[in-house]
Amino acid sequence: MQKRKLGKNGPEVSAIGYGAMGFHLAYGASDAQAGLDLIKRAYDPGVTFFDTAELYGWGENEKFIGEAVKGFHDDIVIATKFGFTLDNGNYGVNSRPAHIREVTENSLRYLGVEQIDILYQHRVDPNVPIEDVAGTVKDLIVEGKVKYLGLSEAGPQTIRKAHTVQPVTVLQTEYSVFERDVEPVLATTRELGIGFVAYSPLGRGFLTGAVKPAAGYEETDMRRVDPRWQPGNFEKNLEAVHELGALAQSRDITVSQLALARLLARGDDIVPIPGTRRIERLEENVAAVNTALSTEDLARIRDILPDGAFGARYAGNMVPNWI
Repeated sequence: MQKRKLGKNGPEVSAIGYGAMGFHLAYGASDAQAGLDLIKRAYDPGVTFFDTAELYGWGENEKFIGEAVKGFHDDIVIATKFGFTLDNGNYGVNSRPAHIREVTENSLRYLGVEQIDILYQHRVDPNVPIEDVAGTVKDLIVEGKVKYLGLSEAGPQTIRKAHTVQPVTVLQTEYSVFERDVEPVLATTRELGIGFVAYSPLGRGFLTGAVKPAAGYEETDMRRVDPRWQPGNFEKNLEAVHELGALAQSRDITVSQLALARLLARGDDIVPIPGTRRIERLEENVAAVNTALSTEDLARIRDILPDGAFGARYAGNMVPNWI
C-alpha cells in the first residue's frame, strides 16, 4: 500500500482509506459480523485510515470501528466527526463548545481510545463562529484528547478563519468523477498545506457499475431519493458509466479502479475513502493504487462527464453552502 501525508503537518496514512458510514447509515441493513471481518481484512493489505462519525448510528458506528480495530488501533489513524443533531426526525447542526466536548467524550469512549486522531466538524454551524469551534478543538488538542482538527464541507472563508486559530489538518468533502464542484476549494487547501479526504469517491456506488433504479433499493437506502438515481438522470448517468467502463476495460481495470485512480492522480494530497460491505470490492478498491492513468485517460474521463453527474448530489436542501 502506498502512503500519503494528510496536510503539511498531519499524519501519514494509506493512499486509500476506508469510509465506514454504510454499516449504520444510508444504505439499508447490514451484517455486523461481516463488517467486523471486513475492517480487519482491510488492515491486512495496508489500509491505515478509517473514517466514522457520531452521526453514523449515533455512536453505533464508532463502537463498531472501535471493536474492529481493537488489535491494531495504535497502528492506524481514526477520524470521527461532531456537529449533527437529530430531534423528532429532523436533522440539525450544533457546534457549540459544550456540545463538541460532550460528543468528543462519547467518541473517545465508543472508539475505546485515549486520543482521537482527527476530529472533524461534520458541517459548518451558521450559529457558532468557526473561531469558537477551532478554539474548542485546540483546547482538546492541548488536553491530549485530540491530535488534529478537520473540517468537512467547508469553503475557503471558513477554512481560513479556523486555520488562524488552530491549524486545519484536513478538509473532507465529496469528490469523484461524478462530483467535482470542490475543485476550486483545493487552491485554498493547498495554499495552507491542508490535506484533502474525498468521501463518496465512487458516487455512492454508481461508479461501481452495480446499480439499479431507485425503486430497487430498500426503504432505508438513501439512493431511493438520490437525484442521480431518479428517472431521467439515472439513464444518463448509467450511459456515462458504461462509457467509463469501456475506457476501464481498455486498461484492464474496473470502473471503480478508474474512478479512484483519477482521484489519486489529482494530487498526492488527496486520499479517497471508499466504503464497501464486500471483501471483493475492498480488494478491488485497494488495488487501484497500482493504476497510473495517462493524460489521454484523464481527458477521456472529462469528455464523458464534463460537468460531473446528472442530478444534484443530495435531495432537497441537504447540499452544503460553502463559505
